[in-house]
Amino acid sequence: MRFIKNLFIGYRAYVKAFRLIIDYKLYFYIIFPAILMLGIYQVGFMIHLHEPQATATSMNGIIWYLIKLMAEILIATTLMRFAKYLVVILLSPLFSKISEKVEFILTGNRYRFNFKQLVSDVKRGFRIGIRNMMWEVFFFTVIFLVGMVGWGDFALSPVRHILFFISFYYYGFSFMDYIHERLKMNLQESIQLARENRGIALSIGSVYSVMIWNFIDLNTLFDWSSFGADPWRFTLTFLTNSGLWICASFAPVWSIVAATIAMHDLLDLTTASKNEFSGTVM
Repeated sequence: MRFIKNLFIGYRAYVKAFRLIIDYKLYFYIIFPAILMLGIYQVGFMIHLHEPQATATSMNGIIWYLIKLMAEILIATTLMRFAKYLVVILLSPLFSKISEKVEFILTGNRYRFNFKQLVSDVKRGFRIGIRNMMWEVFFFTVIFLVGMVGWGDFALSPVRHILFFISFYYYGFSFMDYIHERLKMNLQESIQLARENRGIALSIGSVYSVMIWNFIDLNTLFDWSSFGADPWRFTLTFLTNSGLWICASFAPVWSIVAATIAMHDLLDLTTASKNEFSGTVM
C-alpha cells in the first residue's frame, strides 16, 4: 500500500538524516531555532503571566482596555500554541539553505545564491505556514464543535485525536515544500504532491511535532529563586527542561534534512523535474 510505504520512507529518512547531520556537522544549525524558540516561549509566557490593571473610568476607556486585553491574549496564545509554525515561518531562509546543502550532498546539485530567490523563499514559507496554520485552526474548530455536541465534553470525545494526525500532515507538508519550491512547483502543485504522498508528510510531521511539543517549561532556565530551597529538585527540573529545549531545537533541523532525504528517495532529485508531477489529487 502506497501510504504505508511512504510512512516507512519518511521514518527511514530520519535515521539517514541523523547520520548525515553528524557526518557533515549540520548540528551547528540548531543554534538558530534554539535562540528563536527561547524568545518565542519566553515572550509568550511573560505576556501570559501579565495581569493587566483595570483603571478605566469611562465607557471609552473600558472598550480600549478590553481591546488591549484581547490583543494580549491573542498574542500569547499565538506565540505558545503556534510556536511550531512560527519556527518554520521565521526560519524559512535557513531551512531552505539547509535543504539545498543536503540535496548537494545527496546529488551534487548546486544552486547559486540569488537574493530575489531568497525573498521569494521567505514569502512562500510565510504563505505556506499561514495557510497550514489556518487550516489546522479550521479543523480544530469543526472537530471541537463535533466533540462538544456529540460527547458534551471535548476532552472525552475520541474524535479529538484526529487533530494530532491533521497537525502531523501540515507540519510535514511545510518541510516538504522547500523541495517542491526548488522543483519549480507552484503552490497548487505542491499541495497536490503532498496529498499524493500523505504518508511522508505524516511521518515527517509526527517526529517534528512530538519533539517540539509544548510541555517545556523554559521559565526554569530564568527563574532560580527555588534553587536554595531544594537544590537537587531544581537541578533535575532545570536539566530536564534544558534537555527538552535542546531536542525541540534539534527537531526542525532534523526534520528538514529528513524531508529532503525522503523526497530524494521518492523522486530521485538528481533527475527530477517539474514535468514528472502531473497527476490526479488523491
